[in-house]
Amino acid sequence: MPDLTGRIEGEKMGLFGKKKVDFVSPAGGRLMNITEVADPAFSSKMLGDGFAVDLTDGEIGAPFDGEVTAAFPTGHAFGLKRKDGLECLIHVGMDTVQLNGKGFDVKVKQGQMVKKGDTLVVVDLDEVRAAGKSLVTPVIFTEGTPVKMLKKDTQISRGEEDILKF
Repeated sequence: MPDLTGRIEGEKMGLFGKKKVDFVSPAGGRLMNITEVADPAFSSKMLGDGFAVDLTDGEIGAPFDGEVTAAFPTGHAFGLKRKDGLECLIHVGMDTVQLNGKGFDVKVKQGQMVKKGDTLVVVDLDEVRAAGKSLVTPVIFTEGTPVKMLKKDTQISRGEEDILKF
């Protein structure tokens, strides 16, 4: 697990000299605690700590500069890794792998370098809903980093800062 308590790559100084971790929300929608996710693999934190977004915006972006370590052709999940070792999994919706890519327009491939805010996938929310799938999207820190939610049960925008701290 990377040491995220000291100065890390991509970190900047915030107001009054406090350290600020460079991370933004990859999606817009209702911010949820990871324990509220219906799938126990996520809510039990078996895969790692994190949060979820119940999508209202179909464009999913990179939450930080890094490498795309996994990009499923179905568009339902993406792994990203930052230079300092922070890794996250963005799992778009629940049981969406069953759609075999229908409703997902993937914009990146495995091994690609992305900048914070770059679009990973565009999701047709209406098509996914019509297929009976949940749009709750977990964002999990798979290398074991614990997170503290700074906001809860509120609407957030894609690219929004200060939603959590490490």
